[in-house]
Amino acid sequence: MSTEPQTTPEARTAVRTETMGEEEAGQRVDRVLARLLPGVPHTRLFRLLRRGEVRVNGKRVSGEARIKSGDVLRVPPVRLEAPPSLTPDAAPRVSNALLEKLNASVLFEDERLLVIDKPAGVAVHGGSGISAGVIEALRSARPDEPLELVHRLDRDTSGCLMIARRRSTLRSMHAMLREDAFDKRYLVLVRGKWELGKKLIEAPLRTDLRVGGERTVKVEAGGKPSATEFRVVQFFGQLATLLEARLLTGRTHQIRVHAAYAGHVVAGDEKYGDEEFNDQLRAFGLRRLFLHAHSVSFEDPERHVAMSISAPLPDALRGVLDALTARAGRLKPSGTKPRPTIVQSRTEPAPKPSTRFRARQRKHGSAEGRSAPSGRAIRSPRKGSRQGPRT
Repeated sequence: MSTEPQTTPEARTAVRTETMGEEEAGQRVDRVLARLLPGVPHTRLFRLLRRGEVRVNGKRVSGEARIKSGDVLRVPPVRLEAPPSLTPDAAPRVSNALLEKLNASVLFEDERLLVIDKPAGVAVHGGSGISAGVIEALRSARPDEPLELVHRLDRDTSGCLMIARRRSTLRSMHAMLREDAFDKRYLVLVRGKWELGKKLIEAPLRTDLRVGGERTVKVEAGGKPSATEFRVVQFFGQLATLLEARLLTGRTHQIRVHAAYAGHVVAGDEKYGDEEFNDQLRAFGLRRLFLHAHSVSFEDPERHVAMSISAPLPDALRGVLDALTARAGRLKPSGTKPRPTIVQSRTEPAPKPSTRFRARQRKHGSAEGRSAPSGRAIRSPRKGSRQGPRT
């Protein structure tokens, strides 16, 4: 597939069509489009998709649609903000500090997959005023590898982030994501004392609502089905609770919105949280969103062995917990206590796919609740069925 945009003297790409091959099969349209139009912000690509200027086999298509081998993709003309000399080989400028930070954050790596402990405050990709994120930095350091994000994390969220080193790995892992075959768990600090026990919250989420020009997510009946399972890890009096959140779906801002929906906003959340509570926790050293992707477990799709990779809680967040342990005492959270709005939730039992996954993990010595050693991956041999687990 050709990836060279034809530009005019006005730095505007020409409309063209590209025939998709086996390398592109199974990939999302928006990601293929981003490679074909390097340097174009993601917000502009999404605008082209919404306007119907991007077509597959002559039909309008969403960015989430999957490419098939033989599809004909219409790439619309785009005015470039960069100079006309921009080519796919012209990589964005990446700071040495970012490269050093990412090189030091590798949790797991083999010939097909890279897993890093993404630092908070670093975007997974460039766009919207960000020249380079994780994927651009890694591509600049590994120019001979076709690196692609397997999934995404919010900019302010730290923890496990998977990057495929082969297109075939990307396709197989995206298939697993569609089948909910990953067990992804987060540590999250919320306002107040969580008294819901182990709770599965099912509340549909609608995304792409714009408030003040920013993306916002709301619980709404017409939204996409979304489910998050919460369980208590530690109470800090009446002030706050540390929870483990397990994603059963992967919607934008899902944990933050579901926690707020339960009446317990996430600490440090400037979008969905409580300003007075955030100010209160600054006295305990909190300077960021308290949300950390601490583990991911799955069955290797090619070797058929169970894997579990964990990222230790960052020192800054661990320091907040230590301060809360020492000083929370009888403090109560500041701000107005939100009224829980849970209308579609249930407690036990957890979904059957999760039960099968946990049973499979116990069989191979990786029971639920036991994390892999910090920065290491656990592999367990597996016999029998070759079908991947569902979570």
